Formats: sequence, structure tokens, C-alpha cells
Amino acid sequence: MTYRKKLIEVALPLDVINREAVREKSIHHGHPSTLHLWWARRPLAACRAVLFASLVDDPSSPHLNHKFPTIADQETERKRLFEIIKNLVKWENVNDKHVLEEARAEILKSTDGNPLPLLDPFCGGGSIPLEAQRLGLEAYGSDLNPVAVLITKAMIEIPPRFEGHPPVNPDAQSTLDQNEMWQGLVGLAEDVRYYGEWMRKEAEKRIGHLYPKVRLPMEHGGSEATVTAWLWARTVKCPNPACETGMPLIKSFWLSKKGNKTWIHPIIDKAKKSVRFEVESGKPNTSLSEKIDAGTCFVNKHGKKVKATFKCIICDVGIAKGDYIDEKANKEQIGVMPLVLVAEANRKRTYVPFDHTQKTATLEAEKYLSNSNLIDNIPTEPARGTFASNAQGRIYGFKTFRDYFTTRQLISQLTFSDLVNEVRKRVETDAIKFGRRDTASYADTVAIYLAFANSKLGARNSNLVLCQF
Repeated sequence: MTYRKKLIEVALPLDVINREAVREKSIHHGHPSTLHLWWARRPLAACRAVLFASLVDDPSSPHLNHKFPTIADQETERKRLFEIIKNLVKWENVNDKHVLEEARAEILKSTDGNPLPLLDPFCGGGSIPLEAQRLGLEAYGSDLNPVAVLITKAMIEIPPRFEGHPPVNPDAQSTLDQNEMWQGLVGLAEDVRYYGEWMRKEAEKRIGHLYPKVRLPMEHGGSEATVTAWLWARTVKCPNPACETGMPLIKSFWLSKKGNKTWIHPIIDKAKKSVRFEVESGKPNTSLSEKIDAGTCFVNKHGKKVKATFKCIICDVGIAKGDYIDEKANKEQIGVMPLVLVAEANRKRTYVPFDHTQKTATLEAEKYLSNSNLIDNIPTEPARGTFASNAQGRIYGFKTFRDYFTTRQLISQLTFSDLVNEVRKRVETDAIKFGRRDTASYADTVAIYLAFANSKLGARNSNLVLCQF
């Protein structure tokens, strides 16, 4: 059998591949990576290029000597193949039929019309099987992590089953033209959107009272606005025996440095050993800017903040060093302090101080959770911790998965999880009414994509992002 040298063994247009792989990180709309987080996801552009170059013969291969006898001939042919790769790796061309057909034709030519199937035994986020499928290859993937397996199934195995199928939701059924052709996965996407919106409305009915609106200051119109974020600071007991107040650990008081700068200003009551925060904006002078930038961090004589070292905002002398904070955290003695609300007004971000209504809502959440059926589904499985020095035992109190969420975050996660199950039943019922035969598998499919959305919600709304300072 004649040895065939492949393009990847000789040369690749690495500059183009690297540039497109880097650019891909800033592409979010429509990119498979937005389906669900995976930590070691390979760039799709690089996967396409490597797969193509691994299957296509290099013109210097011995069996092609009769076609490309000279080095110049080989370089000319190699440049032609490079042009195919350059077009292939561009994000705009991922669904370009002409570009893909040209690449597939080269692969078939180099494999005598019978390319080998591809196996990725540790598929992770599924980039390699996905791109193999895009290039017309028979692809197989496996992984020990069930999340990785589900991500890959949702990208390359499930969609082809429902290509060209119409939606089953009631709104679509009432206006459906039986002769209408549903291209690609438009029907499935319509159902995911419809039932996802139903979940949102249903969740608002059940737990909307735990997320009250906020009254904007008069300079922002004085109307009610939706709160989009609650910013908190972690606290630790001041080590000064004469103080022992809960000192906030804030590395900066800045809220925004764009345009009209905004920051939080601490209002301290030393007699009551308490502190609250007001929102200020404008153009602070250099001295004030330095204080805002310092937050509650300890600043040395050179004007530099000392890492993981803070001063007490009440007594001004108590200093909590990293080891002290570690000790308190692992004894579950870390608290939280409300800083400011982020509200949406006229499509702009507005910062508003915490009010009584918002503080009451957090207390109401505790009552709601204890009196609801959700309490039986709280995730109490052991967790290994979250921080880089895990191996040394710094788990910061994150001993179970429940510890990753505040009470309200936990309620929303559990509510949406319940709603995913309810949606599955609704989809199956609607599919039966519509006369679909694959009702159970289709209901599972819609539920899988909505479960991914709920999982992403958990990644963005957790105890780890309580404070953005």
C-alpha cells in the first residue's frame, strides 16, 4: 500500500487559523459554546482546519509525484489547499454550502471516497465531533463526564432527528399551515422559545413577589424600575476586641468609571458600629479617587493596596489578613452586607441604595423556602470547594452545593428546575394533540435545551458573584 503524506505533516496556514481561533472567543450569538459552559473547549476554527489537513493529501506525497513532480508544482497546489482552509476557518462560512462542499470534495478525493470515521474518546465540549460532522464525516464521541456527553449529544446527535419538523406549541398549531416547510431546526427553536417564555411567566407568578421593583431617585425620574442585580460585600468580624463589628471586604468603591463616574460612599455610625452606603457620581479629585479605589483594603506607606488585607471601616485599625479570613470562612463565619442595587431605567444601568422593601424581600425568601415543597430538593451533596488552593483545603465554607447559592438564588434555581419537568409534560401533551409519533423523545429534547438554560442561570446567579468589587 502506498504511503500517503497528509497536509498536516508538512505545512498549515497557522497565522490565519490562530487569528480566527482568537476571534472566535468574542463571538457569542449562535456559537455552540453559548449552549453550556465547558472549561477546555477547543476553538472550532482550529478543529475544522486540523481535521481537513489530517485527511487531505499533501502534494508532496509519493503517490502524487506524477501530478506534482516539481517543488514549484507542489507549492502551487499547497497554496490552493491553503485557500480552502482560509475560507473554511472563517466564522461567517460555517454554514456556507459552497465552502463546505469544496472542503468535503477534497477530503473524499484524498480518501478515495471513503473517509475513515472519527472517534474522540474525550470529547468534552464536543468541538471535534461537531466539526467532523460539518465536514461530512461519520463522528463518534464519548466522555466520562455526563455534562460533556449531554452537551455533545445536544449539538451533534439530537438536532438531526428533528430537522424540518414543525413546532408543537399551541400558538404555532393555531396558525400552522400544514403545507408549510420548516427548514432546519426552526420548528424546534420555536418550541424552545415558546416553552421557555412560559417558564419565565410561570416563575414570575410563583416567586415574583421575592423580587420587588425599586423606586428610582428623582434625578432618574422617580418611577419604579426592575432590579437587575443586587450587589453585596462579604464581611468578617473585626479582630479588634473593642470593635468586633462585621467589616466589609471591598477592594474598590467604584461602580462605574465610564462617562459620569459613579461610586459608593460609606456612611459610618461609630456609636452604633454600623455602616450604610450611598451612591455618588461626578468627577472626583485625585485624593478622593485614591480613596474610592482603595475600598476597605489596607494601603501601605507606598500607596499600594496589600493583597488580601483589609482595614476595619468602623475602628480603622483592625486589619484582617488572608489567613484570618481563611480561618473565618472555613468556620462558616463569613457574612454579607448589602451595598447597592442595579436597576434598569431607560435602557441604562442605574445604581440605587438598598431600601427597606429590598431587605424585607430577602427575609421573605427564607420563609418561602421553609414553607414550600422546594426545601425537599435542596442540593446537599458534598462539594469539593471552589478556590485555586482547593488541594490545601481552602474551601471557604462551600461544603455542599447548597452553599453556592443565596436563599433567593436557590429558590429561583429550584423553581426553574421544577418548571423544566412541568414543561416536558406539556410538550408531550401538545405533541400528542398534534399527532406526533415521537412525543416522548421530542419532549425530552425541548426539556434538555431548557435545562441547559437553567444551568447557565445558575452559573451567573450564585454565591460566588455576590459582590463585583
